[in-house]
Amino acid sequence: MSSSLAVRAGLLALTLFSFAGTLPAQSKVAVVNLQRAVLESAEIKKASAELEAKFKPRQVAAQKIEQELQTIQQQLQNGQGKLTPQAEGDLQAQGTRRQRELQRMSDDLQADVERDRNEILGKAAQKMQAVVKTLAETKGFDIVIDTQTAIYFKAATEITTEAIAAYDKAYPLK
Repeated sequence: MSSSLAVRAGLLALTLFSFAGTLPAQSKVAVVNLQRAVLESAEIKKASAELEAKFKPRQVAAQKIEQELQTIQQQLQNGQGKLTPQAEGDLQAQGTRRQRELQRMSDDLQADVERDRNEILGKAAQKMQAVVKTLAETKGFDIVIDTQTAIYFKAATEITTEAIAAYDKAYPLK
């Protein structure tokens, strides 16, 4: 080991030793799967069902256009050699129009669902973080770490289920 590395290692050891006296002897740590806690809350389950109901008519309309496109495709295949060039051209043009309409409808639907979903999840995540903070303060935890960033943790330190219950209690369904 070079002398510069030895000096750095010595300084690091000295620094860690000096901080050891300022750290509490036993820190209470908990872990929470924040994503699971949010997604399994009663509020999000209800909101998910409401979103599905809200956008169902648009999904049904898109499915109807898909069926029309299949019918047009079948007509073109079955009519090969039997359709006049004009009829074949009309069917192809109709198919192209319906395909564009379906694409626009699908893009708009996806964007609207994503926007609403992100808004709902964002608000719920903020509320869940506040609930977890309150839970940590009540239980005397010094730090709460998300399971997705923890490399290892004992299952006994996880408070996700408690966080879900506390959230559902703090934000009951109406």
